[in-house]
Amino acid sequence: MKIKDIGEQGLLKRLKSFCPHDIIGDDAAVLSIDPQQQLVVTTDVLVDRIHFSQQTTPPDSVGWRAIAANLSDLAAMGASPVGITVGLSLPGNLSVDWVGRLYQGMSHLLAEYNTPIIGGDICRSEVITVSITALGQVYPNHTIKRSTAQPGDVILTTGYHGMSRGGLELLLNPSLAKNLGNKIQDRLIKAHQYPKPRLDLLPHLWEIMKTHTITGMDSSDGLGDAVVQICTMSGVGAQIQLSNLQCVSMISQWFSSEQALNWVLYGGEDFELVLCLAEEKAKKLVEIIGQEAKIIGKIVEEKSVKLIDGDQEQALSLTASFQHFS
Repeated sequence: MKIKDIGEQGLLKRLKSFCPHDIIGDDAAVLSIDPQQQLVVTTDVLVDRIHFSQQTTPPDSVGWRAIAANLSDLAAMGASPVGITVGLSLPGNLSVDWVGRLYQGMSHLLAEYNTPIIGGDICRSEVITVSITALGQVYPNHTIKRSTAQPGDVILTTGYHGMSRGGLELLLNPSLAKNLGNKIQDRLIKAHQYPKPRLDLLPHLWEIMKTHTITGMDSSDGLGDAVVQICTMSGVGAQIQLSNLQCVSMISQWFSSEQALNWVLYGGEDFELVLCLAEEKAKKLVEIIGQEAKIIGKIVEEKSVKLIDGDQEQALSLTASFQHFS
């Protein structure tokens, strides 16, 4: 069955089953927000053949990744989710089943964080476009920003980088899989198709922020991009130790060392957090998160971002990460 066979109202009727009945149905949703918290709003747009494709991303993964991108932005601000809206532009000959599976993927991830779909819009288009707006809330003293990093802070990453890019490479070039075991293949592909936003860390970050500032952002456009962006906004520089990028050595077991380093720094879509904070607090956070977390470097006064490999230094490039219109 195609969308054109049931029309806009027919499709909306089906999609309402994914939304709480007591919130949707009017021209807009009415939400109650904790009066002591601030509203946080973020939007991401996913476009067919730009952010996903039939070759690499089944419809439930498109929905999952669309939600993950937005919830990751909320986590990067220290905010907990309240609800999301979904804007869809769809070709009339697209199957109704594809849209249903898209919403199933969104709902499966949202259910983990008790976050409802509270509305949206659909229209006809020649290209599939998924636009998600996420609403969150945060106490003012729990807000994480990019502009507060100070020399002496260390840089902590909450998880592995480069895995999503490795998974994408396997999906684009299946012949590469012959050199990998099934367990490694599944791990890399899952990292690309079903990433997890780090909302699980918020209680620990809030506890630290009772007495210390945390600066940060998510790594959706790459680890290197995140460090550069933080330094630019904070007016500082950074030194990253290559030996501390544990994922480089891990990924280079399966791909070349050059590819591994490029993917770790610039691959993107890992949706981890890159945080700058006092060393003592960072070490405690690493203990909580486990071996996937790592202190990778430090913030310095000199306004440059460098990768340190023994006696050699390499400046990190912002343009090496994904840039629209470049």
